[in-house]
This record gives sequence, structure tokens and C-alpha cells, in this order.
Amino acid sequence: MDTGSNNGTNRVTTAGFFKSWQFWKPFIGIVAGASGGFLYYHFVGCKSGTCPITGNPWGSVLMGGLLGYLVSGMFDKKTDK
Repeated sequence: MDTGSNNGTNRVTTAGFFKSWQFWKPFIGIVAGASGGFLYYHFVGCKSGTCPITGNPWGSVLMGGLLGYLVSGMFDKKTDK
């Protein structure tokens, strides 16, 4: 019995996943979006504090990170099977 084979499945190790573009592309999108959200809060945001998203830095960073994640997924190559 050969326990070292992968039986035809393509398993990715944890170290291999963190080195792949599949991990880094959304991660970079989230970091860039969160940074953009904070910069928007700092330079443009709601000065009175009554705006739910731009009134505090947490809302701006979360929404920016979400937007960055969604935008990073827009550029995936579509493959027909």
C-alpha cells in the first residue's frame, strides 16, 4: 500500500496556498481598500459624526476593505469547461 501518493487529487499545502496568487490577490485588494477607506475618512469623511459609514474610521475601513475585496475578484479569468 502506497500511502505517499495523492491518488490523483491536487492537494495544496498551507505553505503553498500562502505563496499562491489565489491568496495574495484578495489580500492585497482588502488592504488597499481598507487603506483607501481610512484615507477617505481622514480627508473627506463626515465632520459632524452623524454619517453611519464615514462618521468613524471603523466603518470607512470596513467598507473600503469590502469594496477592495469585491473589486479584486472582478478581474478573474473566466474559464469555460
